[in-house]
Amino acid sequence: METNKTDGDKPRIGIIGVGQMGHGIASNILKAGYRLVLLDHPGNQPVDDLLAHGAHKAPTPADVARQADIVVLCVTGTPQVEQVLLQADGVLAGLRPQGIVIDCSTAIPSSTLKVAQAVTQAGGRFLDAPMTRTPKEAAEGRLNLIVGGDRALFEYCLPLLRSYAENITHAGPVGAGHRLKLLHNYVSLGFSAVLAEAAACAERAQVDRAVLMDILAKGGGDGVVLGRLRPYIEHGDTNAFRFSIANALKDMGYYTAMAEETGAPHAAALAIRDTYAAASDAGIDQAPVPEIIDFLAGSVRK
Repeated sequence: METNKTDGDKPRIGIIGVGQMGHGIASNILKAGYRLVLLDHPGNQPVDDLLAHGAHKAPTPADVARQADIVVLCVTGTPQVEQVLLQADGVLAGLRPQGIVIDCSTAIPSSTLKVAQAVTQAGGRFLDAPMTRTPKEAAEGRLNLIVGGDRALFEYCLPLLRSYAENITHAGPVGAGHRLKLLHNYVSLGFSAVLAEAAACAERAQVDRAVLMDILAKGGGDGVVLGRLRPYIEHGDTNAFRFSIANALKDMGYYTAMAEETGAPHAAALAIRDTYAAASDAGIDQAPVPEIIDFLAGSVRK
């Protein structure tokens, strides 16, 4: 990993959550010349490469916040966001005056509004900036970000966001980013569940996998989801879709919660959520989404 010389005039960045996505984000923040402090946590990916290029560790979220002008959260979801911000040694306990919190997680929008209010009351500023794409694009600095929050604050943070994202959209006020992320993931995971059911039915009906893929690709089934699932359907390769069934279930749960809170119809969403729940209950919650095909087909891939 090549890095630019650190610019002392740039804001100091903290990151909490150096997992599959957060590691790529952290790496690209360092490449852009920012000073970086990361939370020392057992859930992190190996961080020796980050430390070798100038990052350093802090023991608590409060300590991260004390050393940073901007704190980036890249944790699993709403419970983790609330905990890391609000616990006794959380971010808010160490937040600097006018410190900025950027939440890149996927979260329930009603919680996002409460969290943003708590950050503001602590003297800080807040953006929700959930991401799409995969760990591959995170490592390449090519994530998509959907950002909610004050426009001027968004503009101020753009140079940092551009260090790890390719497509960045200002979605509106606080919460808009998380609302749009859930809408996006519902469509993506919904299409995935539909295609998985179709592939499972094809398996049981003894339809040739390659022929099914060819027909879908030439017709109305073509698109990003087909591209992600096709390598698994044809060759058992999950590398194009390294997103766990547990995370899919979480996101579908968040989407149905948002739909219920807004009074939106969500019968199809409930059925899709239940599909992922059944796979999770069967003990494959940490498997990547493509493996739900074999669960639905009642078979073991040969």
